[in-house]
Amino acid sequence: MSPRRRSRAASLEATLAMLVEIPAALLVVAEIVILFAGVVARYGLRSPLIWSDELASILFLWLAMLGAAVAFRRSEHMRMTAIVASAGPGVRAYLDVVATCAALAFLLMIAWPSYEYAYEESFITTPALQIANIWRAAALPVGIGLMALFAFLRLARAGDAWIVLSAVLSVAVLIGIFWLAQPWLRPLGNINLIIFFVGVAGFCVFAGVPIAFGFGLAIFGYLALTTRTPLMVLVGRMDEGMSHLILLSVPLFVFLGLLIEMTGMARAMVAFLASLLGHVRGGLHYVLVGAMYLVSGISGSKAADMAAVAPVLFPEMKARGAKPGDLVALLAATGAQTETIPPSLVLITIGSVTGVSISALFTGGLLPGVVLAITLSALVWWRYRAEDLSHVRRARAGEVVRSFVVALPALALPFVIRAAVVEGVATATEVSTIGIVYGLVIGLLVYRRFDWRRLGPMLVETACLSGAILMIIGTATGMAWGLTQSGFSRALASAMTGLPGGSAAFIAVSIVAFTILGSVLEGIPAIVLFGPLLFPIARAVGVHEVHYAMIIILAMGIGLFAPPFGVGYYAACAIGRVDPAEGIRPIWGYLLALLAGLIVVAIFPWISIGFL
Repeated sequence: MSPRRRSRAASLEATLAMLVEIPAALLVVAEIVILFAGVVARYGLRSPLIWSDELASILFLWLAMLGAAVAFRRSEHMRMTAIVASAGPGVRAYLDVVATCAALAFLLMIAWPSYEYAYEESFITTPALQIANIWRAAALPVGIGLMALFAFLRLARAGDAWIVLSAVLSVAVLIGIFWLAQPWLRPLGNINLIIFFVGVAGFCVFAGVPIAFGFGLAIFGYLALTTRTPLMVLVGRMDEGMSHLILLSVPLFVFLGLLIEMTGMARAMVAFLASLLGHVRGGLHYVLVGAMYLVSGISGSKAADMAAVAPVLFPEMKARGAKPGDLVALLAATGAQTETIPPSLVLITIGSVTGVSISALFTGGLLPGVVLAITLSALVWWRYRAEDLSHVRRARAGEVVRSFVVALPALALPFVIRAAVVEGVATATEVSTIGIVYGLVIGLLVYRRFDWRRLGPMLVETACLSGAILMIIGTATGMAWGLTQSGFSRALASAMTGLPGGSAAFIAVSIVAFTILGSVLEGIPAIVLFGPLLFPIARAVGVHEVHYAMIIILAMGIGLFAPPFGVGYYAACAIGRVDPAEGIRPIWGYLLALLAGLIVVAIFPWISIGFL
């Protein structure tokens, strides 16, 4: 394609992006205002707004789909890049275009069923607002259409026409082969589960196709080619997965995390911990572990948690002689250690897809994080027992007290959020709006570091990350439904309950399985896909559901931050600006420490359920 036409496509894409990003950012603001107004009306005025949750739910689906479109345009949908990144430049360029073509294929195939679904929803009237439900459901075809348009524009901007043509033909040929094989696929029965949910989904994930679209292609192919299920049902399952009321808190906690970093609240917490422990051998490493425990989970993104803590600590840690590889290894390990710390989005997702109490999950998640912090700290003590601190000055008592007073408003926020949900004062969604208002007030009046110019990009970033997360939840919900309808869940239940060794064997198999799944799929898609299948089995073999939740979350965290496939490890390296090769050796010690902590949590259920 000529440079002029590529330039025209780029300018058209930039204009369209602005037209999508502005409404997406405004939807985030609208959600915060509506939900906070509902909280004030319910708890302050004792006069609940009966329409607030319904309006928030309508806008939420629009936010999810527009956010997914923004994420698609920015190439921020979750994908596994380990294999793609290791390929040569030519192969990498080809696979990147194949990923776009595969996503586009799914979007084009699901477009008409999404329109049919929205049309069917026009006959339903919402209970509180008394409007046609098409006002909500129309978000699905609109979002799918926008993502398809961004995919076309990306292909139009691609520099090498031969790579684009070969990628388009490759995807078209593969789809054509499956379509022609339809008569042979239907008689295979549940073998199709392996072909589509292992073969197609696995191939897409390893080829670098965004996970949401890889899942979408797998379940679409399974339903279209091996069953007589109307494809509109798949859109309905995606809608159901993305529209769960608990998930309303996802964008709000994402925005709250960005707010904590922007206002300097995270920096104040780290500074207090550093004044307390900075003079101890390995002290700043303990501070890193403690700081991640405090800020973790609020942002909804481990990358955001790490980005809030690492830049404050790493320069001083390097000045004290710490090796960059060891620093990113510990940063990645703390990311895995804090996966269960509320208000973790993984906890909220588990509550959404399995029906486990969010309050119980929030209560149960605190101590397992402490156990893993202890095992990590033990390794830090061993590695840094001979650290030279002759040049380090111990902070005076007055300095510690002063830093504590400065950090107190910031330190209070995580505890207020967790206590409010655990004590039943407010739901996770309601408390996230309270946290945002608290963060705004503290940022403006106490820390006075509120940068109004960053507010717009923060709102767009919130919509983008939320859309990427919710798109995965939608397609993974469709896959989980397909697995359930096929009878696979019954076969899995009978196999797992029949394991020799009972609950201990079930837990051991789950740890291995979710470590692998965490490495390949990341946490949320694995939870949505397998949570509804495995939690009933856990109950059947006598494992408490909260205890089981903590075990699989920690196992997934270890997989997520374990090289060579763990995406979280590479995020830590990018934030620390360290070559991933430098952290490979030191991280294995930290992963063993995490595994030791996980085994302790698995052996002693009291750690997870003792305070329920």
